[in-house]
Amino acid sequence: MNFFERQEVARRGSRRLVILFTLAVACIIVAVSASLLLALGVASPTTIAESGGLMGFARSHGGVFAGVAVVTGAVIGLASLVRIAGLRAGGGVVARELGGVAVAQDTVDPALRRLRNVVEEIAIASGVPVPEIFVLEREAGINAFAAGYSANDAAIAVTRGALDRLNRAELQGVIAHEFSHVLNGDMRLNIRLMGVLFGILVLAVAGRKVLQHSRGNSRDGAGIMVAALALLVLGYIGLFFGRLIKAGVSRQREYLADASAVQFTRQTEGLAGALKKIAGVSEGSKLAAADTEEVSHMLFGDGVGYSALMATHPPLLARIQALEPTFDGKALAALKTHYRKTPPNGLAEDRVLGLDGGEGGAVLPRVGDEVGVSPAAVVRQVAAPASDDYRHAGELHGAMPALLMAAARSHDGSMALVLALLLDADAGLRSRQLDLVGDSMGAETLTRVHAMLSAADALHPALRLPLAALAFPALRRRPRPQLKVFIDCSDALIHLDGRIGLFEYCLARMLRRQVIEALDPSRYAPTGRRKLAACAQAVGDLFSVLARHGHADPLQAAQAHASGVSRVLPGIALRYRPPADWVAAMDGALSALDGLEPMGKELLVEGLVLTCSHDGRINVAEAELLRTICACLHCPLPPVLDR
Repeated sequence: MNFFERQEVARRGSRRLVILFTLAVACIIVAVSASLLLALGVASPTTIAESGGLMGFARSHGGVFAGVAVVTGAVIGLASLVRIAGLRAGGGVVARELGGVAVAQDTVDPALRRLRNVVEEIAIASGVPVPEIFVLEREAGINAFAAGYSANDAAIAVTRGALDRLNRAELQGVIAHEFSHVLNGDMRLNIRLMGVLFGILVLAVAGRKVLQHSRGNSRDGAGIMVAALALLVLGYIGLFFGRLIKAGVSRQREYLADASAVQFTRQTEGLAGALKKIAGVSEGSKLAAADTEEVSHMLFGDGVGYSALMATHPPLLARIQALEPTFDGKALAALKTHYRKTPPNGLAEDRVLGLDGGEGGAVLPRVGDEVGVSPAAVVRQVAAPASDDYRHAGELHGAMPALLMAAARSHDGSMALVLALLLDADAGLRSRQLDLVGDSMGAETLTRVHAMLSAADALHPALRLPLAALAFPALRRRPRPQLKVFIDCSDALIHLDGRIGLFEYCLARMLRRQVIEALDPSRYAPTGRRKLAACAQAVGDLFSVLARHGHADPLQAAQAHASGVSRVLPGIALRYRPPADWVAAMDGALSALDGLEPMGKELLVEGLVLTCSHDGRINVAEAELLRTICACLHCPLPPVLDR
């Protein structure tokens, strides 16, 4: 099952989940409404009999019943919306609620540096933005989670126990597992689950509060207490069934995430080792935070200690045996004995196993200016890194100059790095651009840009976008007024010579997609319902721009355009017409096509690769443009394309 099929399955699963929760909430509303009417004396056996039975009572008192139902539904709905709205600022909100501490971009702590390197490498391998990184410092259990509204605002948090106990390979497996939740679209569903369950819980909390503060001396007071008791009981019954639904959904998604994690890292030992350590150490994966239940479905391991009925995760032994079928369950007892005597130390194991890792200064393997690719292979790569993607990501990460890596991770240097990448090779134009930087951003930023010019000029073209992506997390933490000045300056640099190059366009679009839109992720969430045939004009514009930039010969460009369009829209004639303003045409086309249904996007990506590779090769500029298009379509693509 590829990314697009998983997205379609997730959509169907989400629809079923919505139906189940709608039915559950409807039952709760009916039960609460009936209980309140009985408790407050509006309904009784006498009044029901006098009305000619239940149907007669419903007809004669329908307005009262409907009013109570509307109020009950409004309480659940508003509470859910308030909770979801509180989480719209990004996954960092959830991490901080559980006591997470953000990992500094320039940290020198070996464990934190290892964590950041692993997260960045997997982000490069998968083609998604680098998420915020948090550590739950007060949690000794081995656990982790991913949270957020979209890939652009995601946060990944690991416990101190995971940081201390896991070696690098095991940490890679856990982080890859969490990235798969990002790629499979689980995070937005998780946020909605939190919201709906919170709304149901509010009923029980309201009933408990009324019981705590009410007095039942009078008849009216007794009625109110009975009504409050009904709210309390029915609220918790509804919560119980809501958690059952949540648990069933979560267990299936955990199996998928384990499988995806193995695909990320191309080895099972790391993930299986992490699961074995959870089974072996005394702390397991339990969390001590008070709000653990609310996020239980997001966690890597069971953080609460549920029974089998309510478990949000499959049994540990089942997860291990899915990765290592020959693993004997009796070995878990031996692991517990061993870890009780010698608690695992991840950093020490790295030194013994030679997994310390490094960064900066590595030699980038020779990358040709052009490579041959297979459309089907590239489609399989979307959000599903396999083959050598992870190794290539590690090589790209290691080949980035230490000076530029430090700038990308620095609060002050990230803006200067992106501006340096946008400077033109022409000396005259560059001089004007530098003057513009000084005027717009100030002397301090200009000095930083000058300091990294030499390293930026020597940078391999294949490293430019991945390096810029590493700077995006630091940029997202900038105050919005500063970020606006920076974006305006970047746009001015790009437009200073009156033309826009492919790399300039790609970097500008990625800035908007992964930085600006991440500040308000729910606003830019794709609908995913449009059909390809309804977007024919956008398809024609996109393929015309792609064909023109990838083929100097107009005849070859027209043929490339035709090959891609015929794959995407067979039977629909679209002429090759390069737009006069290709940037505006691209922006409009990408906005329209982002709303395609998942299977339509799969066909579109295959057609795009056919157009790019019509001459048998894809150069670095075309690969950057293709990756940018995929990012704008929410179909993340690794930087090195499969042949």
